Amino acid sequence: MIVSLAVACDYALIDQHGKLSVLGMFERIWVERFPAVHPRLHLVLRLKGRRTEIGDHPIVIRLVDDGGREVLRGDGAVQIGEPPAGVLEVEAGAVLSFDVPLEHPGIYTFEITVDGALEATVPIAVTQVNAPAAPLPPAAEAN
Repeated sequence: MIVSLAVACDYALIDQHGKLSVLGMFERIWVERFPAVHPRLHLVLRLKGRRTEIGDHPIVIRLVDDGGREVLRGDGAVQIGEPPAGVLEVEAGAVLSFDVPLEHPGIYTFEITVDGALEATVPIAVTQVNAPAAPLPPAAEAN
């Protein structure tokens, strides 16, 4: 199995026919202060394999910071069913949703391991942005 697509986005879904819809792909998160939480990040995966790879495939998803510290981890499996006759390639999609804790600015990376092998990485740059200045009070009206 290989990961043919791995992206972070604001929202994604897979319809009843397996069609994947992805909205708001991004590679950077802007944060005013730390620690912070980025709510509802969707990690989208598309896995492809050969017909001979039907069955269960263990998947590990880790989010690590630029110091190698594990921030999030998820372990699971994807099951590939028997495809129709004549179909030589199988595929499966997954949409995972995370509230991502961010302790500091830097590069955070999702590492996607399938069948014990690192198949994809999705880096997210986290940058601190200055808070917007407070609006000035309205000028006093002259009489």
